Amino acid sequence: MFGNRIKIDDELFEKVKKCAALAGYASPDEFVVHVLEKEMARLLKPPEEGRDPTEEVKKRLQGLGYIE
Repeated sequence: MFGNRIKIDDELFEKVKKCAALAGYASPDEFVVHVLEKEMARLLKPPEEGRDPTEEVKKRLQGLGYIE
């Protein structure tokens, strides 16, 4: 399943191992695959019809409690 490899800094890999353990993943590889799949899905998501970016930002700020 994990035939391809990507090189990363030792420091970054230690952070990945820590996050994977904290989140309950079986391995750092499983964690990285999940994070990459999630981020790629977000980036490759087609734009919604009639979506207003200003309104989206406003909703996010309201959700965070910065505006009413």
